[in-house]
Amino acid sequence: MNNSFNSKMVSKIIGIPLRVIDYWDRTNFIKPSINEASGYGSIRLYSFTDLIQFKVAKFLRDQGLSLQKIRKSLNFLRKHLPEIEKPLAQLRFLTDGETIFVLTNKDREIIDTLKKGQYVFAIAIGELINDLKGKTSKMTMDRVYMVNVSKRRFKVILHPDLEDGGYWVECPELPGCSSQGDSVEESLDMIRDAIKGHLEVQEELKKEAAQKRRAA
Repeated sequence: MNNSFNSKMVSKIIGIPLRVIDYWDRTNFIKPSINEASGYGSIRLYSFTDLIQFKVAKFLRDQGLSLQKIRKSLNFLRKHLPEIEKPLAQLRFLTDGETIFVLTNKDREIIDTLKKGQYVFAIAIGELINDLKGKTSKMTMDRVYMVNVSKRRFKVILHPDLEDGGYWVECPELPGCSSQGDSVEESLDMIRDAIKGHLEVQEELKKEAAQKRRAA
């Protein structure tokens, strides 16, 4: 499994806009653990633990909680549970859409971090981690596909572009034949076009070689 994720990968895995990732970093809500943006051209690199924090934060936002309430909850937890370095990744959060509860490991104690309400929804960190592992594995692993071009079948290999996001794809049977795309579907469409073009060039070269032989 990949150990670092740039902003584009985080955006695709978690389902949040790049501008939100940038804002959360600049306001010290969730900062990259591996590499911080330090100037023009620098790349934020997040860890898998950071992904968990993003996932939990998005869950709480999707339940209707404001970023202000989430920040207040985290400040409460950092003050009362100083041993917990990253609460969003290490604790189990529960909410009714109005307040935030946390289930600790100490005698199943539930802490009302905003001092009111009762819980209805819950997010289990264990289930969330399994979900993220599945998504990151799909995003970072090479995949093999068979595509049909000009009544022939070709094996193509899809490689995730871990630097810029998206994919690049190659056809081993035709050296030098490759393409890229933002999604799997687009990448496969692009490699089909590349294979078709490659075959057409090969055919033209064969015709030229045959003409030269006849002329000789």
